[in-house]
Amino acid sequence: MHIRVIVPLIGNSLLDHVIEEAQIWVGTETTVDAVSLTRGTASIESEYDEALAAPGILDRIAEAKADGVDGVFISCFGDPGVHAAREVIDVPVVGGYEPAMLTAMSLGEKIGIVTVLPNVLPMLHSLSRRYGIDNRVGAIRVIDLPVLGLEDRQAMVDRLYEQSLAAVESDGADVLVLGCTGMLGVARDLMDKLAEAGHKFQWSTPPVPRSRGLRAITGWVSSRVEAPT
Repeated sequence: MHIRVIVPLIGNSLLDHVIEEAQIWVGTETTVDAVSLTRGTASIESEYDEALAAPGILDRIAEAKADGVDGVFISCFGDPGVHAAREVIDVPVVGGYEPAMLTAMSLGEKIGIVTVLPNVLPMLHSLSRRYGIDNRVGAIRVIDLPVLGLEDRQAMVDRLYEQSLAAVESDGADVLVLGCTGMLGVARDLMDKLAEAGHKFQWSTPPVPRSRGLRAITGWVSSRVEAPT
């Protein structure tokens, strides 16, 4: 099986991290490779950024089709270009939002999302309505770090902890989703900090499960590829 990851940004700084994380969750017989965009934006933090990135994403989708890949993951929680891509290529295509949220709904009742900036909130509210799950989404909290600022790992973990704790204690979330696919490699530290505050995560039972976005995504793509048609 061959899964192509499209990082919908200009530049290659995240490619190795994305491949490393994805390889953890796929089988040994699955090949994962990643490409970024040749035209687009440095990050996607608004509807405008998403519109600018869409042509570059579809360029990469055309390449994926020509390469005969079995599934595509567009690595952005805003699902940029996903629905257009499904009109171009006849394999499973997902972004970050849909599989992570579907997994979260199997783990709890009220979903809390912790994302990057206020700019992205309209995008995420729109997606929840599009997928018909807005009644399951509680508060969407932001850490006020841009996507490119997530390279400051300690600042990211500290702010994720503050907002995750507030989502649980103030908003009543019983499952959490990290609302940016650039939030790589922080799950364990975040869970440990929340456990110290009395909120120990259980992977499939309350009180506060967490949907592991990239695990959900790669697993979902793999299952769709293997499913009988």
